[in-house]
Amino acid sequence: MSYQLMGSILEVCECKILCPCWVGEDPDNGTCRSALAYHYEKGVIDGVDVSGRTVAFAAFIPGNVLKGGWRVAMFIDDQASDAQFDALASVHRGERGGPLADIVKLIGEMVSVQRAPIEYAVVEGRGRMKVGDVVEADMEPYRGPTGEPTKLVESIFSTIPGSPAFVAKASSFRLRYDALDLDLNLSGHNAIQGSFSFSS
Repeated sequence: MSYQLMGSILEVCECKILCPCWVGEDPDNGTCRSALAYHYEKGVIDGVDVSGRTVAFAAFIPGNVLKGGWRVAMFIDDQASDAQFDALASVHRGERGGPLADIVKLIGEMVSVQRAPIEYAVVEGRGRMKVGDVVEADMEPYRGPTGEPTKLVESIFSTIPGSPAFVAKASSFRLRYDALDLDLNLSGHNAIQGSFSFSS
């Protein structure tokens, strides 16, 4: 069982900027409600080409991110074929090892895995994601004096292990999912962007 996956992420949460979870501290509100999406620009999972597909999550993190116990819902691009759906679901359930399986170890309960229409775009650094009626967010990275995105590296926690993350701000973040008791409508809160290359 193996995979080679390259792409980018968009991530938003209710913490202030910068989310303390990434440096191992407790979330600002004691718990954290968040959403993220992995977009696979190029990818093969055991011979199944998943290029162009996106997998998104809504999550409730009950305390310090490293202590686990997350409750999450997984949403797979409704343009995915059955073979792509099964391959992507297996990777994000940790069944194929690698860095994504390490993240899955922090999940206490996956309440659902389902198809959803997913919009995902990064244009001139500005990110936007929309997952059915569950998630909608717009964000933009902070930039340094040279105009390059502000990077977070060597953080104790990362949703893209081995790659730098770009510190960003969400101008809007809507998250609503009854199965996780999530209902947020925020602006000006934490966001993360970045690219990744995963293999197993």
